[in-house]
Amino acid sequence: MSRFDDLPGYAASIASLIDAVNLGVHIASRPLSRELTERSGLQTDLLVDLRFVLPVRPLTTGGLAALYRYNPFDRAEIDVQIGQGTLVDDGALHATATALSFIASLYEAHAAVTGELWAAQSDRLPELADLAGRLLRAGAADGGAAFAQAAPPYEPVGTPPGVLLFNRLAALRYHRADAHADAWEREGLTADQILALPPGPVRDRIEAETNRRAARPYETLSTRDRQALLLGLSALDLP
Repeated sequence: MSRFDDLPGYAASIASLIDAVNLGVHIASRPLSRELTERSGLQTDLLVDLRFVLPVRPLTTGGLAALYRYNPFDRAEIDVQIGQGTLVDDGALHATATALSFIASLYEAHAAVTGELWAAQSDRLPELADLAGRLLRAGAADGGAAFAQAAPPYEPVGTPPGVLLFNRLAALRYHRADAHADAWEREGLTADQILALPPGPVRDRIEAETNRRAARPYETLSTRDRQALLLGLSALDLP
């Protein structure tokens, strides 16, 4: 069996690549993101995190709790968003025109950053973005609360493939996050307990079950597609 057909092992390997790509674009985007934030005068952490969610669906209480299960948002942080006019609360949280304007500018910044960062791999980006999109559609069959809140991501007409890839991978991370949460909950643990859990048999069981569950969307890709995705993400330039 090749490493592209050992699906739990593949899911574990590609998860670290997806995390690296996600972090790399955020790092490369910091100067432009900081400039946008300063110009807007807003508190924008939530808007940056959920740029691909807020324009297309409201934040539910359960969805927000799942997205931030390891670092819960308290009501004061939400009240800041409401007070500055970026969210309204009618039982769920909706983005305002102010939030959408900031997110549109952020997408432009990410387009500039990914266009420059991945210029040498530009010919690969459409295929990688397509594969990530196929995984998101497959993940809908068994994703949990965080994935349901995050996917599918906001993709306005004309979004370039680098931004499509960035945001699709960001949303895909929540499929694995839900699988991980389900695994540690089955062991009777809480979010705080899993963060503090040392190496050992319990953690090994949790990681094995996470990889098994996280592998399910990859079953829908061919061996060739899985190879193209892993090698393509590996080749992307990162800061």
